[in-house]
Amino acid sequence: MTEQKFSQKEAMIYSQRVAQMSKALWKAVEKDWQQWIKPYDLNINEHHILWIAYHLQGATISDIAKFGVMHVSTAFNFSKKLEERGYLQFFKKDDDRRNTYVSVTEEGEELLTGMNERYYDSDHGILDGSLPIKNIYGKFPEFLEVMSVIRNIYGEDFMEIFELGFKRIDNSFDDNLFSLDRLAREEKETAELQAIEEK
Repeated sequence: MTEQKFSQKEAMIYSQRVAQMSKALWKAVEKDWQQWIKPYDLNINEHHILWIAYHLQGATISDIAKFGVMHVSTAFNFSKKLEERGYLQFFKKDDDRRNTYVSVTEEGEELLTGMNERYYDSDHGILDGSLPIKNIYGKFPEFLEVMSVIRNIYGEDFMEIFELGFKRIDNSFDDNLFSLDRLAREEKETAELQAIEEK
């Protein structure tokens, strides 16, 4: 730890405040997430892995573990379960035989698309709790300070993958879903992801 420029009291109050807020927020997020995915017989880890694999388009198990903030064995075991159900497929790349990659199957894509289309079929406490802020400021909270803390903990490459994933989600909602512009964007994003992986 670097030279302290704060008191033990400040440190403890800050740490406990973050812990309590994180726990409260996670409880609401977990409840929303479980209600959304319950009709599809998925658990949170399975859905998260599908989501990551879909948006990273050919992720390694290590990528899924890192971005999903889970142990590699957890990422691998739940990915195997998804493979057994026909939602994921494992593969090796000719130029990289040591890493195992996963991609979402057509059946997995259909599942994710259907889930997204029926997003509003379940309650979303986090969304409802954020609406007063959106109504006042015209946008949802961006959590810039929290993102900075996460960047300092997990590193810049984590945040680059994080942002790339959300960029792909944003692009998937474009009206011109199957246009040449979309294909060009996907090729550019794939090149960006490969550049991140090569670092």
